[in-house]
Amino acid sequence: MHGFGGNVTDRNENSAFVPSGWDRFSRDGPGRDVAAFGPGHTHDEDRPMPKMIHSMIRVRDEARALDFYRLFGLEIAERLDFESFSLIYLSNDESGFELELTVNKGDTTYDLGNGYGHLAFLEDDLETLHTRLAEAGHAPRDIKDFAPDGETVARFFFVADPDGYEIEVLARKGRFARQ
Repeated sequence: MHGFGGNVTDRNENSAFVPSGWDRFSRDGPGRDVAAFGPGHTHDEDRPMPKMIHSMIRVRDEARALDFYRLFGLEIAERLDFESFSLIYLSNDESGFELELTVNKGDTTYDLGNGYGHLAFLEDDLETLHTRLAEAGHAPRDIKDFAPDGETVARFFFVADPDGYEIEVLARKGRFARQ
């Protein structure tokens, strides 16, 4: 938990914990039920499906992280500063999904662990982005074609961000052509 200064309250045994003040982040506005889908709840026609909205990663050097993610067209959508940390939400016009950068103030000693997979971006011009990343000193790995049965499923490369998170960059073709 981030520690937003509000109290976490148990709304009832069938709903999620929601820090006070988080209703301002609800797509329906303040006062709406942001915890409508509690444990054991299944989708029904009267309620919208939950919408995936962001993924969070911790970064040590804010400027380096912002420079890296700007190469993918991400810009700051919102920044929230608190006493011991900052939250920086990055987005672009291509998707409503955001990448949340958490910058802890003070002690930033942490490692990625062994359970992290990767983030993925779609790109129309894979070769140009690969070149831009290399020119910026990020050492992207070689572009690969994944075609196990002779038909391309994906064309991609991986690159690590300044904090070591793996980023997969996929061409908008094969399985990903419609996205």
